Amino acid sequence: MSGFVEKPEPIEVPGLVHLHTGKVRELYRNEAGDLVMVASDRISAYDWVLPTEIPDKGRILTQLSLWWFDRLSDLVPNHVLSTDLPAGAPADWEGRTLVCKNLEMVPVECVARGYLTGSGLAEYNQTRTVCGLALPEGLTDGSELPAPIFTPATKAEVGEHDENVSYEEVARLVGADTAARLRQATLAVYSRGRDIARERGIILADTKFEFGFDGETLVLADEVLTADSSRFWPADRWEPGRAQPSYDKQFVRDWLTSAESGWDRRSEQPPPALPQQVVDATRAKYVEAYERLTGTSWS
Repeated sequence: MSGFVEKPEPIEVPGLVHLHTGKVRELYRNEAGDLVMVASDRISAYDWVLPTEIPDKGRILTQLSLWWFDRLSDLVPNHVLSTDLPAGAPADWEGRTLVCKNLEMVPVECVARGYLTGSGLAEYNQTRTVCGLALPEGLTDGSELPAPIFTPATKAEVGEHDENVSYEEVARLVGADTAARLRQATLAVYSRGRDIARERGIILADTKFEFGFDGETLVLADEVLTADSSRFWPADRWEPGRAQPSYDKQFVRDWLTSAESGWDRRSEQPPPALPQQVVDATRAKYVEAYERLTGTSWS
């Protein structure tokens, strides 16, 4: 059992139709047919959306995505039409709301990996492959790969796992031409992000993207290169052979699996509320990632 510990009721706004409540975002459609994405401060771990929010998280993710979209626009267009607050929307939507093109979304999580960890490491340890791609012997947790690889996954509902699949399965699902375009765009965007992050002393270990079509044009959608969709590691503390310190929700995961939380992730019981020190430490990591990447202070 997993999903929302406490599923929120969507806010009603005149002129907007609520479409979907995701782990982090609320999705609406406006009268022009555009999508309105509102990033909340919700945080998820172990397939649960937790009852405790992380202050400013939604704004940090939104502003960081906008920063990256600007630096990726020559590689692939993105879905953002406006950052203006819709008429009648709550004031606290400011800074975390995007008006976006209504795309025909591709039902694939487009994952790029430059380093081995997470589910990729688990598969490698069993088969010496990731998503069917053969990798060299001798790699360990945190190893840099010889070259970035495209390791797609199927998209899951809230509370369920994405499932890694082969490139051939993606081609079967969406067609050979679209699969090739997804792979090319994913690796190009990852490589640009990796190089920019590296200049700022951060390793972009892996990341996931979502794409959709605007007619025949492939468009980058949702969020991009945030601490929710990517593994960022401090380069000066990188040491293959162990779990790496990261700019993400590791404080949340660590506390949930500690004796202090009293929660058994293998049970069907929902996880407890987070203590304030975990909330503060997690927020600080999101802020630090934003500030190191953009070179501007968060206020």
